Amino acid sequence: MDALDTDAVVRGRENADAVRRLLARDWRMLIGGELRGAGNGARFATFDPFSRRPIAMVPDATAEDVDAAVEAAMAARESWRATPALERARLVLAFADLVEEHGDDLGLLDAIDAGSPVVNARFDVKIALEQMRMFAGLALEVKGQTIPASTALHLTIREPVGVVAKIWPYNHPLMFFCRIAAPLVAGNTVVAKPPESAPLSPLALAELAARVFPPGVVNVVVGNGASVPDRIVRHPGVRRIGFIGSEPTGRAIQRAAAESGVKHVTLELGGKNAMVVFPDADLDAAAAGAVNGMNFTWSGQSCGSNSRLLVHRDVHNTLVQRVAALMQSRHQDDPLSEASEQGTMINELQYDKSLAYIQTAISEGATVVVGGSRPEGDRFGDGLFVAPTLLTEVEPRSRIGQEEVFGPVLSVIPFDDESEALRIANDVQFGLTASVWTTDINRALRMARGFEAGFVWVNGSSAHYPNVPYGGVKSSGVGGKEECLEELLSYTDEKVINIL
Repeated sequence: MDALDTDAVVRGRENADAVRRLLARDWRMLIGGELRGAGNGARFATFDPFSRRPIAMVPDATAEDVDAAVEAAMAARESWRATPALERARLVLAFADLVEEHGDDLGLLDAIDAGSPVVNARFDVKIALEQMRMFAGLALEVKGQTIPASTALHLTIREPVGVVAKIWPYNHPLMFFCRIAAPLVAGNTVVAKPPESAPLSPLALAELAARVFPPGVVNVVVGNGASVPDRIVRHPGVRRIGFIGSEPTGRAIQRAAAESGVKHVTLELGGKNAMVVFPDADLDAAAAGAVNGMNFTWSGQSCGSNSRLLVHRDVHNTLVQRVAALMQSRHQDDPLSEASEQGTMINELQYDKSLAYIQTAISEGATVVVGGSRPEGDRFGDGLFVAPTLLTEVEPRSRIGQEEVFGPVLSVIPFDDESEALRIANDVQFGLTASVWTTDINRALRMARGFEAGFVWVNGSSAHYPNVPYGGVKSSGVGGKEECLEELLSYTDEKVINIL
């Protein structure tokens, strides 16, 4: 491993002074209100995917550290659940205010650590603030009901589950950390496990959380590899697990949870999402929607990306040309650059994986229209860049037509009629999002109802909305929707009381 020289990493880059200041700190976990390193002093390096050089040494938690975090959460749970709902909401709002105060710094940490363009990372801060404040505003909706089942009084109340584990991936390190708001507002204590590929903004958030929440209410542990999340999931004190990530990891978490107890597990997993365009659609808007919905800003590292563009043959060539022109106009650059519209892949594994999928697609008969390789130019340095890539002549049952790349690769598949479009759209294991573009409202509704997906747009893509349930079906997820009241309620148990 290269020697840790953060000055050399940022020298000559935009926002260098601010990033240099941010990296000059002792990175620590949060356990029982104490900011501390791993119990055995172990650390591991996190890398800047632009320079491919280490930028920080962070704690590498042990099983004993995980146990200490869960025990701290268990010790704090009774006092936290007894805290009035509005007071819990007030503290979440106070945390949100701190996040907003430090938002620019937090965005820079995601840019240097995760390769997300800094402008985009700041947008994640904005979304995180909206979601935290929304959940705080829903605090008094955690309520029960009365049921006129007899002359007796039958009522329900909602109680916190206890200790909640939150585990999430590297594509939105800060934003997903802030999802601790839902279990906290519901009265639970939390053990949060950030992604080892991009732990810096979550560890900075842990420092802010320590200033707001009572000891043990929020605990943050990070480790390099599967041992830390596995220990969290299997710990008998953890009754509720919220996971965002890949389908294989989700299944591993389900398995580990089932082997260690009866636990409530929710999973938001991958996608191979279809965007379907009919001849009557506004093709300029559809082209923009295809590019926006592919989430190239995150280098396609998003489970919601519409990575399959299904186009009616009558407008196939026209739409491909317009999409290609938009993709070619995108500015890919150093994530710390204010002008960058697309940064890097998170690490060499994802970089190699994306390029390998492109080569496999070519071997299966696909044609590269745009991109297809690492972009050329001095500004890309040693960065893990993959150019936004557009493929045509993609067979629906090919690997690129079936498997999630989690990279900046958009595949175009032609179709002749509605039934064929639905068959292709649904003929994958995933079912997260889908979209249809048409001016025929009846066709739009037929397609929307026919999609095997949990979240559907008509003449739109990518956008999420406050308190609108988000989540998938099939291999894209299980256990309930997120970003809404349903998510908040999922961190409670319903108790029935019969007064005779």
